[in-house]
Amino acid sequence: MLTTLQTTYTDTRAADLAWALGRERLPALAVLNLQLADAKVELRLLGASHQVLLEEGEVLCSETVACMPGSSTPLPLGVAKRVGDWEYEFAARVETLSRGSFAGRAQELLALVADHPNGLAGTFPGDPHAFTALLAQRYEGQVRWRTWHAYPQEGQLVATRTRVGVRTGAVVESA
Repeated sequence: MLTTLQTTYTDTRAADLAWALGRERLPALAVLNLQLADAKVELRLLGASHQVLLEEGEVLCSETVACMPGSSTPLPLGVAKRVGDWEYEFAARVETLSRGSFAGRAQELLALVADHPNGLAGTFPGDPHAFTALLAQRYEGQVRWRTWHAYPQEGQLVATRTRVGVRTGAVVESA
């Protein structure tokens, strides 16, 4: 799903992004609710990037990557944490591209996400290459999502990937 976000583009520097795990639900400009097997996934586009909420059984995982005033956790290259019986893994990278390469990559990513049933992308008014996009899937018992945050004025694209799954060796009770 592709939407134009009805807000000004305030999230203007990749370096301002921060990461948080466990934040409360924040106001969203666009939301896509998904059911991936037993998992409920909520992809949320914020005025300042993204939030993903994952609920399966009694475990809730909330990931936020955004410009968050007062946040002291910058965007890490990688994180591995335990959330209940789940293993949470997060990775991020920043690509710096030429103007022509950036425009082509932006169009490619927007087309990929807009046409995917588990994808949500939002462009910001004023620049068709200023966007945030999310894509979720369930694979081999894990829920995974990828995100892209585009900063055309800097020629930077922030890409993240997250994987959440049952911890190896954890006993899972079936109902």
